[in-house]
Amino acid sequence: MCDARISVTVSSLSFARLFLCLFCKETGLDLEADASHHAGMLIFKIFHDAEWAELQTKGETLGAPVDLADGFVHFSTATQVAETAAKHFAGAEGLWLLAFEADDMGDALKWEVSRGGAEFPHLYRSLRLDEVLWAKPLPVESGMHQFPTEAGV
Repeated sequence: MCDARISVTVSSLSFARLFLCLFCKETGLDLEADASHHAGMLIFKIFHDAEWAELQTKGETLGAPVDLADGFVHFSTATQVAETAAKHFAGAEGLWLLAFEADDMGDALKWEVSRGGAEFPHLYRSLRLDEVLWAKPLPVESGMHQFPTEAGV
């Protein structure tokens, strides 16, 4: 019985998203600035070994030093994460790519204009271990980080 309810909920959400997309096309409504438009999207966080280990040990974190300095946890989308790695982690070994569902972050996740005028996801609360969908090593080969296929990079 529980599985049936979950199935109906997922189907209802999928139908609602489809309806919303069709409605936007039909009416010309632009929801790009609305965070709900990013629903159902994986977002990514790159952590050093020690930062990932700390999250596993403590169960939550306010992020890396740059996150603490800026007052929010920085994330990237699949289309942004390779450039983030190249710009902020060039050649760095011992990195982990963590995946999260944007919807699971609630209202604390804000989409804000950053690098190149693109909207980036920023989390204004601690990041919890139970929100991690998966974590994969981010090795470097020939000077480039190699992303796992699950990231869709």
